[in-house]
Amino acid sequence: MRYSTLVDCYCRLEKTPKRLAKVAVLARFLEETPADEIEQVILLLQGTVFPALEERKIGVAAKLVSRAIALATGRSNDEVEATWKQTGDLGDTAAQLVSTKKQQTLFAQRITVSKVFANIRKLAEIDGTGSTDTKGQYIAELLTSAEPAEACYIVRCVLGDMRVGAGEGLLRDALVFAYYPKLVQLTVECIVCHAQQPVLPQCVFCNGELVQTKKGRVASAESIVELPLSDIDMIDASTEKVARDIQNSFLSAVQEALDIFNDLPLVARRARMRTVHKLLDSGLVPGKPIKVMLFQKVTSPEEAFATVGTPAAVEFKYDGFRLQIHRNGDTLRLFTRRLEDVTAQFPDVVDIARSHIRSHDYIIDCEVVGFDAQKKQFTPFQDISQRIQRKYDVHTMKKEVPVQLIPFDVMELNGQTMLRVPFVERRTLLASVVHEEETLIELAKQLVTDKADEATEFYKLALGRGTEGVMVKSLTAPYKPGARVGYGVKIKPTMDTLDLVIVGGEWGEGKRASWLSSFTVACRSETGDYLEMGKVGTGFKEKGDGLSFSTLTEQLKPFLVKEERREVHIKPMLVLELAFEEIQRSPSYSSGFALRFPRLVRLRTDKAAQDCSPLSYVQRLYDEQN
Repeated sequence: MRYSTLVDCYCRLEKTPKRLAKVAVLARFLEETPADEIEQVILLLQGTVFPALEERKIGVAAKLVSRAIALATGRSNDEVEATWKQTGDLGDTAAQLVSTKKQQTLFAQRITVSKVFANIRKLAEIDGTGSTDTKGQYIAELLTSAEPAEACYIVRCVLGDMRVGAGEGLLRDALVFAYYPKLVQLTVECIVCHAQQPVLPQCVFCNGELVQTKKGRVASAESIVELPLSDIDMIDASTEKVARDIQNSFLSAVQEALDIFNDLPLVARRARMRTVHKLLDSGLVPGKPIKVMLFQKVTSPEEAFATVGTPAAVEFKYDGFRLQIHRNGDTLRLFTRRLEDVTAQFPDVVDIARSHIRSHDYIIDCEVVGFDAQKKQFTPFQDISQRIQRKYDVHTMKKEVPVQLIPFDVMELNGQTMLRVPFVERRTLLASVVHEEETLIELAKQLVTDKADEATEFYKLALGRGTEGVMVKSLTAPYKPGARVGYGVKIKPTMDTLDLVIVGGEWGEGKRASWLSSFTVACRSETGDYLEMGKVGTGFKEKGDGLSFSTLTEQLKPFLVKEERREVHIKPMLVLELAFEEIQRSPSYSSGFALRFPRLVRLRTDKAAQDCSPLSYVQRLYDEQN
C-alpha cells in the first residue's frame, strides 16, 4: 500500500470532528487495507510502530527531527527553526519546506506504508556512537521521497503527535463496522459514491445523499451467536433496538479482546477474519498483562448495595500501588495498571510472591502498600511512588520504603482462566494459594454482609487503619477487565478529584526561570482527544519532600513538542490528580470547563495519559454541584 493512501485517511480524520463520521472514514479505509498490512496500519494510525505491550519507544526529540528536515530539504537549520516558529508545528513545517525544497532527488520513488513503518521502527534500535546522525538519515530518507502531506505525518508519527483522533475506542468501532456484518437499521449508502456508512446527515466522502442500504439476513439478538458471521455481509433485525443490541454484542466482543490481550493489531487481524470470539476462548497467558477491572465511586453503603446487590463483600481500599503478579513456572513478572513491567523495581515483592503464593501458574490482582513493620501501620502513597520511578539503587530503596503485598483477586490459576468465575469463588481460590504472614502478605481485609450499618462500621474501621476507604463487590460477578460495570464500587471520604494530563506549561520567572512553574492540564474526549481545562501551579514544592517544580520539569523535558516564548506544548504523558473548589463553565478552554482553585494532590505514576478523567465525568461532577 502506498503511504499516500494512509495519508489521505489521516487528512480526512483531521478534518472530521464528528465521531460517527470518523468511524465511517476509518472503516472504509480498513476495508481496503490488505490483510498482510493491517497490523502495521493499525499501529501507524495511532502514531506508533510498537504494540502497547512492547517497552520500546521511538524516542526521537524534536531537535533531531528538525535537523533531518534540513538535511532532506536542503535548508539550513536556522531556516527550519524559523519556519517552525511560524507554523508552530514541526509536521506543518516539514510539509511547507518539502513543497519548496531546494534539492530535488532524481528517480525518487513513491514511499510505501511498509517503508515508513520499517524506517521509523529502526529509530528505536539505533544506539551508540553516531546514533543521532544515523537516526536523522533514516528520517531524512523518508522525507526526501515524500510529498508535502506525507512529510507532515511522517514527522508527526516520529514525534508521537498525530492529531487525527484515532484512539483505541474509535478504532474498535471502525473495526466492527468494517469487518463484521452491517445492520440494515444502522447503515446507510450514498447514492453517488455508494459508500456504506453509519447513519449520518450526508455522505462523509462526497457529501452525496444517503439512503437506507439493502436488506440482509434476518436475525435476532439471541440467534446472532449461532450465525456463521464470516458468510454474512448484512443483517436485518426486527427493530432498531434489536439492531443496536446485535451491534453492541460485536463491540463487546472486540472490546473484551482488547482488554484481555492489549494488542490492537492482533485483535484487528482477528476481527478482519471475524474470529474475535475464538480469540477470547484461547485463555489468559501469564506474562501478558490484562487491563484491570475498574470501580466507580459511590457515597454510602446503601448506594453501594443498590449497585452491586446483597450480600456483598466489603474490603479495605488500600492507599498503594496496584500490581498484577504473573507467574509462569520459574518466571515471575510484575505489571502496573498501565501494563508497565516493574519487576526490577520490586525484588522484595518477587521474593514474597515466590515464597508465599503456592502455585507456579497464576495472574493475581493485588495492591502493594508502604508498610512500617515497627509501627505496624501503612505509609503514604507518596513514599511507595518513589520506588516505582526508581530504576537504580533499588535495593537501597527496598530498605528505605518496605512494602506489604495485599492480594485481592485472581484472574488465572493453574492454567484455568478465572474471568467468568463468580468473585466469591475467586476469593476462595485465592485464599487457598496465599500463605499469609503479618507485615509481608495478607489478603485484603474483608467483611461479607447485607447490612448497611455493619458496612458503615467496617468503613470506619478501614479509615482508622489508614486506608482510603472500602470497596464493595458483588459476590456473583465475573472479572471484567478495563470496565466500570457495576460489579464493584468504592467509598472514599475525600472530596472529588480529577486525574488530568499535562499538555502544556509555562517557564517561571526569577529564581524559577529554569523550571516550568505552571502546567496546562486536560481531560479526554470520547474520541481520544485531549481537551484543556486550565492551569495549575499550586501544591508543588520548591524543593524537599513532595513533587517539586524542578523534578516535574525534568520529567517533562523529553516530551516538549514546541516552545513559544515562555509557553511550551507538551506531549500528553504525565497525569496529575487535582483537587479543586468548583468546576465552572468556560469558553476559554476546549473542554468548555475550568477548575476554580485547582491544586496538586499527587502525580499519578500509575496512570497513562489515556487513563485521565473523561469529559463525561467532568460533566457529571459539574451537574452534581449545581
